[in-house]
Amino acid sequence: MLIIPVDDISNAAAQNVEKHISGTRAIPHPYGRLQFGRDLELLFKTLGGMGRNPNVASAIVIGIEDNWTQRIADSISQTGKHVEAIGIEGKGDLKVVEKASRWAKEMVQDASDIVKKEQDVADLVISTKCGESDTTSGLASNPTVGRTFEILKDQGATLIFGETSEITGAENILAERIADPSIRDKFMDIFNRYQEEIRREGADLLGSQPTQGNIKGGLTTIEEKALGNIQKAGNLPIVDVLDYADEPTRKGLNFMNSSSAAAECVTLFSAAGAVVHLFTTGQGNIVGNPIEPVVKITANPKTALTMSEHIDLDISGLLRFEFNLDEAAVKLHELTLRTASGRLTANEVLGHYEFSPTKLYISA
Repeated sequence: MLIIPVDDISNAAAQNVEKHISGTRAIPHPYGRLQFGRDLELLFKTLGGMGRNPNVASAIVIGIEDNWTQRIADSISQTGKHVEAIGIEGKGDLKVVEKASRWAKEMVQDASDIVKKEQDVADLVISTKCGESDTTSGLASNPTVGRTFEILKDQGATLIFGETSEITGAENILAERIADPSIRDKFMDIFNRYQEEIRREGADLLGSQPTQGNIKGGLTTIEEKALGNIQKAGNLPIVDVLDYADEPTRKGLNFMNSSSAAAECVTLFSAAGAVVHLFTTGQGNIVGNPIEPVVKITANPKTALTMSEHIDLDISGLLRFEFNLDEAAVKLHELTLRTASGRLTANEVLGHYEFSPTKLYISA
């Protein structure tokens, strides 16, 4: 049961409702005031998408002003979910927190009445990214996700990957997998706009791409990182290209324009409707998400040992030839379905619920 603050100054009210009512989760963030244009539209799409996600039973939207608050609530209500909206202006925090808490109490009880029903794998939307990658990522954990994606695609699932900056040097390989010329042109336009932005800033991305952790793990160039990154896509064709937080409409593998920052990227995927996230890490990444369970996979034996509480699946045995890629994918496929069925991931048990909307440019 999600409590959604529209803007930064509504975070306190949302978090107080979470404190009062068990079974709720607030998603505080630093944005929402004086954003405009595409940047504002993306925030609306992200907040509304979080409420629309199938992992959310119902939602309360809290904002300083009524009109933006209601707009987000209306986008969620299109799914048929119970959603309430309340503005703080003219009421103050105490009255808003009381009213929202009373709504939330009823919503949580209603959610507890929902009975699990068996669903087909084809109903799943599953996303993937990598974080703190190293040489073991490209050699083992990313190919394991790629092979798992191939299995899930054959079962009819909808799949999302992205990280626009981290395909640099491998973009031509992905473009060749897009049969539709118009979709291929959209993909290259998204990639080229990112490159133009970097050139316009005159920035040297070394240290950001690859990150310091990537360099420590043996990835010396963005091209090396990209060739490992795209292993998560397996050998699948790309059926569609999505902009930030767009909900996919085609089954199979979708590419989404997205940041490579861990929390931002997973936030965009969850706002697009992904219900399970497969996250590979080499050096060790601890990110989670408020509504989309993040399954952590590593093939680095040191990380599996020193950060074991964060790792859901250790496949370092793949590099020791204890099992092959197909067998590793079977392990991950099984864990993915167990997670979709309700098994808690390490990030959920440890309370890692990072929510980070993508901001495109300065506010007014």
